[in-house]
Amino acid sequence: MGNQDTRVRGLAARAGGWSARHRWAAVGIWVLFVVLAMGIGSAAGTVEVKESDQLKGETHTAARIIEDAGIEEPASETVLVQSKDGSVKATDPEFRDAVAAVVAAVDATGKVTDVSSPYDTQTISKDGHSALVQFDMRGESDTAGERVEPVLKAVEGVQKDHASLRIEEIGGASMMKTFDDAFGDDFQQAEYSAVPVALGILLIAFGALVAALVPVALAITAIMATMGLMSIVSHFQPMDDTASSVMLLVGLAVGVDYCLFYLRREREERAAGRDPETALRIAAATSGRAVIVSGVTVCVAMAGMLFTGLATFEAMGLASLMVVAVAMVGSVTVLPALLSLLGERVEKGRIPFLRRSRKNGNGESRFWSAVLKGVLARPLVSVLVAAGALLAIAAPAVGMKTQNLTLDQEFGDSLPIVQTYNRVNEAFPGGSEPAEMVVKADDINAADVRGALAQFKEQAVSSGASRGPVEIKMHDAQNIAYVYVPLVGGSDLDKAGESLTKLRDEVRPATLGKVDGVQAPITGQVAGSQDFNDQLAGAVAPVFAFVVVFAFALMLLSFRSLTVAITSIVLNLLSVGAAYGILVAVFQHGWGASLVGAEGVGAIITWLPLFLFVILFGLSMDYHVFVVSRIREARLRGRSTNDAIKHGVVTTAGVVTSAAVIMVAVFAIFGTLSMQSMKQMGVGLAAAVLIDATIIRGVLLPAVMALLGERNWYLPSWLRWLPDLTHDESPEAVAPAARDDEGERVGV
Repeated sequence: MGNQDTRVRGLAARAGGWSARHRWAAVGIWVLFVVLAMGIGSAAGTVEVKESDQLKGETHTAARIIEDAGIEEPASETVLVQSKDGSVKATDPEFRDAVAAVVAAVDATGKVTDVSSPYDTQTISKDGHSALVQFDMRGESDTAGERVEPVLKAVEGVQKDHASLRIEEIGGASMMKTFDDAFGDDFQQAEYSAVPVALGILLIAFGALVAALVPVALAITAIMATMGLMSIVSHFQPMDDTASSVMLLVGLAVGVDYCLFYLRREREERAAGRDPETALRIAAATSGRAVIVSGVTVCVAMAGMLFTGLATFEAMGLASLMVVAVAMVGSVTVLPALLSLLGERVEKGRIPFLRRSRKNGNGESRFWSAVLKGVLARPLVSVLVAAGALLAIAAPAVGMKTQNLTLDQEFGDSLPIVQTYNRVNEAFPGGSEPAEMVVKADDINAADVRGALAQFKEQAVSSGASRGPVEIKMHDAQNIAYVYVPLVGGSDLDKAGESLTKLRDEVRPATLGKVDGVQAPITGQVAGSQDFNDQLAGAVAPVFAFVVVFAFALMLLSFRSLTVAITSIVLNLLSVGAAYGILVAVFQHGWGASLVGAEGVGAIITWLPLFLFVILFGLSMDYHVFVVSRIREARLRGRSTNDAIKHGVVTTAGVVTSAAVIMVAVFAIFGTLSMQSMKQMGVGLAAAVLIDATIIRGVLLPAVMALLGERNWYLPSWLRWLPDLTHDESPEAVAPAARDDEGERVGV
């Protein structure tokens, strides 16, 4: 169990003690750090992840060739001209007039270039009832959505003059504009609403405005500082918008949680009759230590994303790691200073109609006391029931199907452009998202290269990979050619993937593969999805192993118990498994999908399982470390194991519940967004945290520990050489004592 040294030797206790003694200096250093981080970050600017660095494989090679050649790919647009009832054919005068009107109208806007008629490019459907007018937007593709509106209006004008035909525009620019108009503020509003929601829950938890504002203020300043640090770090590891959003989510969750743990313990000790100085020392030595252990464990979990080799995941992992580290440091340094400065004023702004959750005389939750009484009376039954329920919830995850969601899966039929996407794919399979081969040669116009291109074009269709038309676009000055191949399968990603494999493994080697010095990587939406999936699949094992092994090692060192380390890993895996099961049940099988607006999705987005594993494994450690630390502390003070379990769980129940409610509420906001990928992330995170804070920490953890008894603290003799990082400080050990000249406590 470790010996009780009365000297304050824990890092958190030392940091809290220094902070309380030098409170203005601590607050000033924190403010200076936040200001400097933001100022330097703003001056340095942010380096965004390049498209060529997003993925490895052929997608990366193609993007690198284009980038090195200095070719700016424009945003391509397509206008579908289609007979509504099948009575008009592309050869009819009325149809020809409509096509000519579209060509003239879009050209007249001055916003487009390279307008091509379907009668020249042969982009007429097999049944003759549909045709595609194609063109490119002028200017940079990234901002094309801002310039496409006049073109959309021109197409709408032609539609009004041809009622018997369907005339609709789709493409990179029009989709960008449509989604920005429909969902542009969606995500931002969710981020902004997360802070008021967290503040409202903290008001209920503390019943005082000042006490509720302190955690939110520290979380927000930690997020602000991390934003600046992200800009600086982006010069070594490029960042993107997704990393910023995930950082905000994680930062708010852990920042508020860490302060909540610390503040609740300080208030609890004061309520027990301790003077403010002693209460603060106890909070620093106990909750402060739990915050450090939890923070380091979360950082290790987030670092697992760095092993994926995917630029977006690496950015998310690094950003999350940084915000957790900053929030952790802030919680154990500036928070004690703030509490010391505020003193009794932390209770200012009491909300009259709010009462604290009902406690018994020992400050323990009556509800959880009742639950624990039953759990500890029948621990084996509790373990079997709780574990059985979690395994049942996790069971659907066995049949999990992951894929990159198609447009209609991501947004449903809520937008007209999604219906246009489906119509184009139906009439021209793969036409809206063709495979794109980038051919680079020493001389792109050499006879053997030209011949190989012609052969590829012919064999792409004859092999059954495409129904055509295959389009070749030459860039003579750069000795590069683009070959666009509509894939058989269209929006069915599995079938389109088979067509892509046929192009890569059969058609290309038989044609361009025979010409020396030619590079011909195949990219595009389907290829990017396949390359992403392949790389992600290869990253699962190393990420899983890294996170589990290092989390195990940290728990072993922090608690010096092999049993605690093993049970923490098993319980966390159960929590993650249950989250997977809920995701599959709702989004894949459609059970209760109407409740969250997820009908007809039928799959889990590819990146989510690994992302959820890393995030949840990290966040679950918050509660585990906090609860087990309290149990261990009670055990060190002489309580029996069962009594220590009961004391630890019921005294932490209030803070764990408050922290969980905040996380669930914040994550649930993202579950209300229209994009299915964000909805899946929000529902998965919210469900897992809810399960973790109730079934896992309130039932399964105490039941397992009760069954194990004294074996909870088992450390084999052959592991005794491990460094002792426990630094336990019970309230008795941190009681006021004589001090030396330097202000440190002297052992007695």
